[in-house]
Amino acid sequence: MSDRPSQSALDPAGSGAESIAELFWVMVAGGVGIWILVIGLAVYAIIRPGEHNARMTRLMVIGGGAVFPTIVLTGLLTYGLSILPELQRPAPEGSQVVEVVGVRWWWRVRYRLEDGSTIETANEIHLPVDEEVEFKLTSEDVIHSFWIPALGGKTDMIPGRENRLKLYPKKQGVYRGVCAEFCGAAHAQMSFDVVVQSREEFDSWLAEFRLPDTDQDHPGKVVFRRRGCSACHTIRGTDDDGLVGPDLTHFGSRRTIGAGVMKNTAENLGRWITATHAVKPGVEMPTFDSIDDDELDALVEYLGELR
Repeated sequence: MSDRPSQSALDPAGSGAESIAELFWVMVAGGVGIWILVIGLAVYAIIRPGEHNARMTRLMVIGGGAVFPTIVLTGLLTYGLSILPELQRPAPEGSQVVEVVGVRWWWRVRYRLEDGSTIETANEIHLPVDEEVEFKLTSEDVIHSFWIPALGGKTDMIPGRENRLKLYPKKQGVYRGVCAEFCGAAHAQMSFDVVVQSREEFDSWLAEFRLPDTDQDHPGKVVFRRRGCSACHTIRGTDDDGLVGPDLTHFGSRRTIGAGVMKNTAENLGRWITATHAVKPGVEMPTFDSIDDDELDALVEYLGELR
């Protein structure tokens, strides 16, 4: 499994992306055909100056400039519409449901389990391979757009409305998702990783994820509370239950920090805490530049151990 997420819509790893990539190449072929004909007529007129047979000229102009493009474009439209029913078909009953909420500028992710309970994480999604998954998408603030190019098409996330998207991952790997709708200052830094894994690996991840692993006596926990982090963040298994920011219960197992801004390393985490707005301008998290080195080391160690 590569550490570098794929973000190419033309290197599909899901059934929806395969259909979209195929449509792209069909449209390219149609466009090239029209271009060749029109440019060919223009070249012919240039290299054969003077009078032309009126009947032949009319045939060339009407046939090449109107009839052929109309036929090709009608065919492309018909083909494009023909793939919509499958792309819009809901996932079967019993499929894994993932609820994603767009927030400026990160992603709240909830897994709905068979017993009706939910597990919340942020900025990273795990999916089982070769299974249809249903996404329920909405937004807390402005319009965002949820897009995993290698797996399928994009869907808007609109405040007060729930949109649905079905994806069918077909290849294991790590893929990059992005916000495809301009949503403010940090729009370009609003991404997430998608880990597609076997059903066994997914079940194991989900089982471990349900059980918080926190050191109640860690000195970093004291710093976490003293500095007010618990006012915004939840760590399940503790009394920290803030709802404003991302859930940090298993933060240490995530691949990135700040919705895909940096790799999740101790050095990067320290920089994120002390120079937040320099790393991601416009983010609502305050910068803790007054924290001393001992407190920072303890806090970074504590967060890194949340797995």
